[in-house]
Amino acid sequence: MTSLALYSRIWLAQIRYSTVREMMFKSNFILWVIVDLTWFALHLSFIQFLYLQVDTVAGWGKWEMVLLVTTNMVVQQIFQMFLMINLTKLPELVRTGKLDFFLAQPASAQFLISTRNFEPGSVINTLVSLIVCGVAIAHLPERMSLTGLCIYPLLIAFGVLIHYSLLLMLMSLGFWMTRASGFINAYYNVFQIARLPRAAFSGLTQIFFTWAVPLLLIANVPASTLLYGLNGRDLIQMALTTVLLVAISTFVFQMGLRRYGSASS
Repeated sequence: MTSLALYSRIWLAQIRYSTVREMMFKSNFILWVIVDLTWFALHLSFIQFLYLQVDTVAGWGKWEMVLLVTTNMVVQQIFQMFLMINLTKLPELVRTGKLDFFLAQPASAQFLISTRNFEPGSVINTLVSLIVCGVAIAHLPERMSLTGLCIYPLLIAFGVLIHYSLLLMLMSLGFWMTRASGFINAYYNVFQIARLPRAAFSGLTQIFFTWAVPLLLIANVPASTLLYGLNGRDLIQMALTTVLLVAISTFVFQMGLRRYGSASS
């Protein structure tokens, strides 16, 4: 069996197990779906109120802004569905020594730690977000780019991996710090920047959130690609940024593992 097939089977098994376990507590499942959808509805209500006062924000009309916000919601929910739920527990695994269980398995520790749990409620939230995306597109006067539609899922995947890399690096601080879990709320608040138009930022702030912490690429590039078609520069920038961040975050995690191993030996 190839490594890809093996890891696919492991991941599917983890998804099945997590789904069955979550369905044992249906009230909790329903409650979190309602909370996430309510938060999403509040964002959309704010947009509706904002555009009663203005026609555009940083060059984005109302339905263009809805598309941007819902694109960010899609990325956020997919990230939460597969990865975020696991990364936030990394500092606790390090602190309690439960990380040893994953290190003893005949598979990549990073893979197992990143994918062991699955959040089924985010499936519903993702579908709702995609429906709202479709509604926004239907209200736009411009014809949607077919090329943009084809490349959109790839750009969404890049956005998820950017979030994954940034949070993995942040949670890997748990190998060096005892309170790294405190960064979770800070990261959650900062990554809301991804739902804002890139043109709303200027100067050093735009450079920082485009290149150093590339949150402004996550939703802006996919939404702009749907609206205006493929921009080769944006695609290359987002692809290279994703590859670079994944490589750096993996390196940081592996460095942390070596420190953890030497500390427990």
